[in-house]
Amino acid sequence: MDKLQHKTHNVVAMSEYQPQSGYAAIAQVEAYWEALRGARMVPKRSEIDPRGIEGALENAFIVERVAAGIARLRIAGSHLNDLMGMEVRGMPLTALFAPSSRQTVSKTIEEVFQAPGTATFHLVAPGTEGRPEGEARMILLPLKSDLGDVSRLLGCIVFKGTIGLAPRRFEVVRRSFSMLGPGIDMPPAPLPEPEPEPARPPVETPGFAAPETRFDSGDTTKRGKGNKRPPYLRLVKSED
Repeated sequence: MDKLQHKTHNVVAMSEYQPQSGYAAIAQVEAYWEALRGARMVPKRSEIDPRGIEGALENAFIVERVAAGIARLRIAGSHLNDLMGMEVRGMPLTALFAPSSRQTVSKTIEEVFQAPGTATFHLVAPGTEGRPEGEARMILLPLKSDLGDVSRLLGCIVFKGTIGLAPRRFEVVRRSFSMLGPGIDMPPAPLPEPEPEPARPPVETPGFAAPETRFDSGDTTKRGKGNKRPPYLRLVKSED
């Protein structure tokens, strides 16, 4: 994983992740990925900063989709090299698995790309001479390329036990798949608009009130002498 380019951004503190017994590296990688994507569905490959998963670098890896169900390791930590006894970059991820489990892994890889979603594998390495039996766990998390397509995976694998003679290949005991929904950091819902306040009667201020205007009913008895009713026409009937 030492060939991940160092960057000056996208470093997320992982002090609050809850590691399961023996699988702290997986918990750290998953927590970093969740924090990085925020409210988005999937983060970008270019946003991955190795300092954000410093405690899990030897277990982490990045694969690229090259065909349906086939993903090749582009970056891999030293733990994967130790498991296989060789440099694993360029190898398909399914090379880490026994032939009986490769179809399951291949199908799950494609589901993670297409849905997109996340996958967790519970694994076992069968015991043989020079190879003690041991348990392992692996997680796959989708990433977008710079073109916007989901064609990369951030992964992490942890083998609990003595590696012994390499290569060690795994069988799938069980797997879980979760389709992605909105991110964990969704923006808050908008607040409801405040209700309009009820209209209040105007408050009279002494000294600023306009003078009262009298209403004139038009009664001629209350008019002055100078205010006479206007003349009107009178109809005169003639017998002529």
